[in-house]
Amino acid sequence: SEEEFEQHKGVIGDGVLTRRAKHAVYENQRTIKAVDALKARDIKRFGELMDDSHVSLRDDYEVTGIELDTLVETAWQQEGVIGARMTGAGFGGCTVNIVKEDVVDKFIDKVGRVYEEKIGYKADFYVVDIGDGPKEL
Repeated sequence: SEEEFEQHKGVIGDGVLTRRAKHAVYENQRTIKAVDALKARDIKRFGELMDDSHVSLRDDYEVTGIELDTLVETAWQQEGVIGARMTGAGFGGCTVNIVKEDVVDKFIDKVGRVYEEKIGYKADFYVVDIGDGPKEL
């Protein structure tokens, strides 16, 4: 648990390793909280947990980079964004963003422009809809 980690983190003895362990422990707790948020249909809380996850991936696990951080940090500033974080193993350029449907085009335009200005090349965007889950055929 987070509490147990905080109580015993001094045993690790190395700042980098402590941050890596912190990410793993807290990310597991965030995942449990995310499931609870989804079950409660609390999409706002789910988005906050996504954001927290990215911050931890950036600051504790240190697997983001300027491309990922530009995408996510620009996303966070946009109207209608519920949550944003990197996805995959890191060091690349893939993020997941939950964006209200009525502002998706504006989101793509603004984030795309900022990304190209800062990074020097265009970002690709893939818009998907959430299905209603698995079904037996």
